[in-house]
Amino acid sequence: MSGRGVQIKTAEQLRLMRAAGLVVAHTLERLVSAVAAGITTGELDRLAEATIRNAGATPSFLGYHGYPGSICTSVNDEIVHGIPGSRALCDGDVLSIDCGAIVAGWHGDAAVTVPVGTIAPGHAQLVRDTHDALWAGIAAMRDGGWLRDIGAAVEALVETRAAAHRAYGMVEEYTGHGIGTEMHQDPDVPNFRTRQKGIRLRPGVVLAIEPMLTLGDPQTELLDDGWTVRSADRSVAAHFEHTVALTPEGPWVLTAVDGGATRLEALGVPHPGPDGPG
Repeated sequence: MSGRGVQIKTAEQLRLMRAAGLVVAHTLERLVSAVAAGITTGELDRLAEATIRNAGATPSFLGYHGYPGSICTSVNDEIVHGIPGSRALCDGDVLSIDCGAIVAGWHGDAAVTVPVGTIAPGHAQLVRDTHDALWAGIAAMRDGGWLRDIGAAVEALVETRAAAHRAYGMVEEYTGHGIGTEMHQDPDVPNFRTRQKGIRLRPGVVLAIEPMLTLGDPQTELLDDGWTVRSADRSVAAHFEHTVALTPEGPWVLTAVDGGATRLEALGVPHPGPDGPG
């Protein structure tokens, strides 16, 4: 995390990344609307691929190191990278959907966790708190700050919620990442406090921020399919992600339809609005 090799984007490149981000945002909106008991994760995957391609984009995930789907669908104790297939969703399930798209060689990447029907109150609280942790991290992405500020903000939010109702497991084995002409670039973006400052944040840096919390132990295990990561103690997990560009006017959430304006305004954070700087 020295900063060497970190890709700094121009204003025009950020526009292309915004186009990819909007494809991801609209695809996730369509998938969330389709989530219901009885639908299979494979059906969601086919819907995602059609939506991405109909927008003139290419799925980022399909074929990535051999990955067989256009989205990741992680259910209940699965944290990330679940492979879509014949599994039918059931009322009460907690589903993470991770989606990526490429426009003109530039990537967008985001994830949401959604309830299937009615979920347990503790699971619903986990989903809300993980979502809030994401936005705490985004709000900490400021010109002149350090990379570690993001993870520190995420962990501070989680600590506050632990004091209010319960402690969560903070997954440390998987992190966010830089993103641009490749889906995964330097730097790694920890979702927790670190001693290392990491890179200095400045306009043109684009990061995928993605906290992952569990209702139990934070330790993970990789399933035999070589992709699916679940909680080692089989506790329910939640995962949220956005692709965020730092601009002179503040963070621009490329994978949010409104550019992050609604949430950032509520947090008192300057931002460039849905259409970006200028």
